[in-house]
Amino acid sequence: MPNTQVKTIEEEMKYSYMDYAMSVIVGRSLPDVRDGLKPVQRRILYSMYEMGLTHDKPFRKCARIVGEVMGKYHPHGEAPIYDALVRMAQPFSLRYTLVEGQGNFGSIDGDSPAAMRYTEARMERLAEEMLEDIDKETVPMMQNFDGSLNEPVFLPGKVPNLLINGSSGIAVGMATNIPPHNISDVVDAIIYYIDHRECSVDDLIPIIKGPDFPTGGILFNYTGLIEAYRTGRGTVRLRGRYELQGKDIIFTEIPYEVNKSELLKKIGELVKDNRINGIQAIKDESNKEGIRIVIRTKKDANTDIVLNQLFEHTQLEISYGIINLALVDNVP
Repeated sequence: MPNTQVKTIEEEMKYSYMDYAMSVIVGRSLPDVRDGLKPVQRRILYSMYEMGLTHDKPFRKCARIVGEVMGKYHPHGEAPIYDALVRMAQPFSLRYTLVEGQGNFGSIDGDSPAAMRYTEARMERLAEEMLEDIDKETVPMMQNFDGSLNEPVFLPGKVPNLLINGSSGIAVGMATNIPPHNISDVVDAIIYYIDHRECSVDDLIPIIKGPDFPTGGILFNYTGLIEAYRTGRGTVRLRGRYELQGKDIIFTEIPYEVNKSELLKKIGELVKDNRINGIQAIKDESNKEGIRIVIRTKKDANTDIVLNQLFEHTQLEISYGIINLALVDNVP
């Protein structure tokens, strides 16, 4: 056939896999530095904006929102779209939620959210700030997948979303894991930078003191944090926050992205196997007000030793790797 090109499998894999890799990197897994969003998140918020789902309007079924996103802007499976929508509504996943959910949106215990036909959602006020003035030609637009509609390349919001909410994702050959930060610290740093354009990272470190995780916790290894801010990569230790009441150790915060139910199960197994000694009972008294894990120690137990065992053998202390990687002009 005259139009047939003969290639070796090695040649085809080399170029096709590169195309696939760049598609995943730019189109799915890494956030844009300008709005801190991945394409699916941006398309969800833009679709909700077009549907008029502001914070003061009635909730709308998530199934309707997902259908709008998939049909207009994101021609992929409905499950990843709904997963992204759910995560933006989970206060234990995002430091500052962008979507307000109504119904079962999962829990820190690892419970799955209800099916999209049951749950409802609308935008948070913060998300509206990210979309402000988008109808005034403030950002470039591009055609959607079939050329029938236009969608924003990025959102014009004043909110420094990449820094306050962070991002995580695994692409092809690279990954990102940017921790969230306190919005007040970030705003103070922005003001300082505006007034001192020649400032260095070291000048900003005293202002942005460190990550601010939605589940709290105590940060260790400040050297690793400084390294991450200077070079883009570093590792810190994150430990649950506790208080002592008599012979009770009460944890009120746990490390980020730790499944509380699995954590308690693991502690129980370690106590049963005598790998952790001195614990009499474990109670989960957590509610909508916050986390409260009560670990009652035996009368003759040394609480310091029990704590050291808990931190050593369970996810009450974890290692958190920071990888500050985002897209700048579609380049990682």
